Amino acid sequence: MLSITKAFSNLGISTSPFLRQSENILSVIITNWSITSRDKHGLRKIKVYDNYWVPKKRKLTDDKLTKENKDFLQEVISERFLKPGESPLKEQTNSDRETWTPESIRCGVIARKIGIYPMWTKSGRKLTTTLLQIVDNHVIRYNPPEIFSQSKYYKRIPNDPKAYGSLVVGAESADPQLFTAAYNGLFTEAGCMPKKKLTRFRITVDAKIEPGTPLFATHFRVGDYVNVRGTTKYHGFQGVVKRYKFKGGPATHGCTKSHRRPGCVGGGRKRGIWKGKKLPGLMGGRKRMIVGLKIWRINTKYNVLYVHGPAVPGGGRSYVIAGLLCRLKAIRENPPPFPTFYAVG
Repeated sequence: MLSITKAFSNLGISTSPFLRQSENILSVIITNWSITSRDKHGLRKIKVYDNYWVPKKRKLTDDKLTKENKDFLQEVISERFLKPGESPLKEQTNSDRETWTPESIRCGVIARKIGIYPMWTKSGRKLTTTLLQIVDNHVIRYNPPEIFSQSKYYKRIPNDPKAYGSLVVGAESADPQLFTAAYNGLFTEAGCMPKKKLTRFRITVDAKIEPGTPLFATHFRVGDYVNVRGTTKYHGFQGVVKRYKFKGGPATHGCTKSHRRPGCVGGGRKRGIWKGKKLPGLMGGRKRMIVGLKIWRINTKYNVLYVHGPAVPGGGRSYVIAGLLCRLKAIRENPPPFPTFYAVG
């Protein structure tokens, strides 16, 4: 019985009136602290957590559950959370939704980079595209401007009277038993499965979406231009030949141990090395954004976007964030689905 009680507590479900619900745990606010981690060799990361931070991963133990108990927990999970593709807004009419304006800012999506794929236009022109799959995206929470403005991530734009809120989007559902009760409590309002990846989008008030709404590849259209942000491949400490594509020294004719060296590193008048000099160091592992990638094709069955070019940052199966690039001249003639595409209603 103790193992069943522990398993239910990890799911955020109380088995007695004396146990607190997972949503009550979120009332404990953790603020103004940070930790330093070294996930990769030589790359120092300082993670600063916001006041909504809760522990995500729990310490896995052998609960000694029988097969019947495990099957019962899976039934509870399937009844408690929304199934893939379900939305609480399927009964809402189109008249209840806001209309798009040139000042509106929609949310983006979280996708996984599949790889590079060639395409040809009708005129025979060859294109190189990158496939981005939108994996089980759901809206988790909407923070109105009065709450989002108190966050350290809220950046005020000079001479901009508009108020901005934030929309938390999650991707790729996972088993609730792998996470803590506090982390599972973040998804109580949305009613969906806990997500592996969470991110925040700054939006206008008219672009808010009710928690639990799924986001598909039809959130965009063929011909739209998107900004894609991701983390570049990490290569560790590299020399100038690989890091900056230096030519290097000669291979023979008296060259000794200087085949891949940078060469001269300073001038004659100023002592020391000039700032900005290209030298060996850590390569990759940085967040970068590619602006204005055109969507050439959309696979609605598997929620895949075919975006232009092979330069999307990150390796295979890495997470990237895609948002619509507002080109007002083209969007005014054909506004996008606002605030998102609804399969029903």
